[in-house]
Amino acid sequence: MDPKKYKIGVVGLGPVGLTLVTHLKEAGCDIAICDIIKEKMNLIRNTGIQLVGKIEKSCFVNYAYSSLEELLNHGIDILICSSKGYNVDYILDHILEFGKNDNMLIISAQNGIGIAQKYAVHFNESRVFRMVVNFAGNLHAPNVVNVTFFNPPNYIASKDDSRKDVSDWFADILSSVNLKTDSIDSFSQRNKVWEKTILNAALSPLCGISRLTMKEAMCDPDTLEITEKIILEAIQVAKAEEIKLPENFVQLCIRYLKNAGDHFPSLAVDLMNKRETEIDFMNGKFVEFGKKHYIRTPLNLTFTNLVKAITNKNLSKC
Repeated sequence: MDPKKYKIGVVGLGPVGLTLVTHLKEAGCDIAICDIIKEKMNLIRNTGIQLVGKIEKSCFVNYAYSSLEELLNHGIDILICSSKGYNVDYILDHILEFGKNDNMLIISAQNGIGIAQKYAVHFNESRVFRMVVNFAGNLHAPNVVNVTFFNPPNYIASKDDSRKDVSDWFADILSSVNLKTDSIDSFSQRNKVWEKTILNAALSPLCGISRLTMKEAMCDPDTLEITEKIILEAIQVAKAEEIKLPENFVQLCIRYLKNAGDHFPSLAVDLMNKRETEIDFMNGKFVEFGKKHYIRTPLNLTFTNLVKAITNKNLSKC
């Protein structure tokens, strides 16, 4: 296993991106990074990246850019996209304009349903990979992640199963530094994407609107009931889409969410900080597919529309 087999670029340095970068650097990978927030990049250049909490590690990165154009000009082989789902179009525009490597592979390590397909519209499916991340955290500082939990493994798959060699390599690299990751087939990965999205959708908008942490929401019987109903709606839609979910999935979701910790999920943080959110790729997708199959999803619709209304109001004041 050669950690320098591919030159890796990472765009989007939130908790997911920073955690991946730290582990890839520890594994000895040739890596360059990018985020458009200049304060963040200056901190990373001067003091490095630090993980605290459930994972305690740190690293420095030699190539840290403040524009995606610079990163793409670095001549990377694999671009890991760990920015928010609503940034996909921005990333695609830059790849199409500035990408120097016509064979560059793309790994989407982003939350939500339908993300990888947006990349596949512009590139051959053999170049697109989907990663499901099962760790989370909050930023203590722009370059410091408090990792609140890791429920291994993570999963990665080639979108059309043609490049299992790459997904195997990537999984082995991360697993070698204790970020356990499994390489699986694309059909299993589709199921995993839906599982993770259901978990995210169950609490993210509720926490953002109520200002309850995940632990607080799961400890309150009233919000716990809402969470269960959101999950049940999503399961109905998933079954109509022929998604295979584990037995006792509702109970597994509740157990998982109760162990998630006393923190706010990413979407809730964005909503409370008056930023755009990924609601269209989460609860919004269950509404979209529910309409396709004539399945009513009143709670998912309510939270989707409330989050969008709050976001529209917040952004109109900026």
